[in-house]
Amino acid sequence: MPALRNSQPRDCNCLVVRQAARHVTQLYDRFIAPYGLKTSQFSILARLGREGGMTINALAAALVMDRTTLGRNIRPLQRDGLVTMAVSPADRRSRVLRVTDKGARLVMKAAVGWAEAQAAFERGVGTARAAEFRSLLRSVVEIGFPA
Repeated sequence: MPALRNSQPRDCNCLVVRQAARHVTQLYDRFIAPYGLKTSQFSILARLGREGGMTINALAAALVMDRTTLGRNIRPLQRDGLVTMAVSPADRRSRVLRVTDKGARLVMKAAVGWAEAQAAFERGVGTARAAEFRSLLRSVVEIGFPA
């Protein structure tokens, strides 16, 4: 392992991405929490609102989220009447998620908090650096690093 000999823990890409993700998630959670949502739940509602009905597998892939984790995030949304799950007419083995009218109204309200979080992030990092950051991270998502 000669490459690791000169590396420092602060050079670990995985560590720094996870640390940054936790900080950014905490920032967005602070602004979205007053609407009764977590950032992950907001993302689910927003995606379903944009895309319409999606199977659990399609939504998990779109959000780059483990299906089990997605399921844990969906349960309270279902309980609160923000999303519905029904058998897919195309494939009875699949379930399709849809945002309800109540969920669509909530995500529109919570978008105010999301916009405030966006602005806070850009104030902290700078608008140009925030755009570069998103671009770099999108390229990592596009690569996907398949197994």
